[in-house]
Amino acid sequence: MFLLACPHCGPRSVDEFKYQGEVTRRPPERPTLRELTDYVYFRDNVAGVQREWWYHGTGCGLWFVAERDTRTNEVLRTEIPEPSRGRTPAPVEAAVPDTPAV
Repeated sequence: MFLLACPHCGPRSVDEFKYQGEVTRRPPERPTLRELTDYVYFRDNVAGVQREWWYHGTGCGLWFVAERDTRTNEVLRTEIPEPSRGRTPAPVEAAVPDTPAV
């Protein structure tokens, strides 16, 4: 067990999070079957430092990236990733649906 620092909530037990896999590069807009297969099924699975997606499921519900040494579980840093392909991420508060006025 180790501590993972949520960029929003701070250090928490890793039990509060869900590991969602290593950060990969998306294939081009019109990928070949090989590029799509590589993206969906194959991972580097390095023994060392890798960038990984984590989800704070029992906390704030934030998706973030952690840089972790897979040999020791030492977390070097965590961050909220920059948007890609012109997409703007929704703020954390937007995850709660609006309550209709009565």
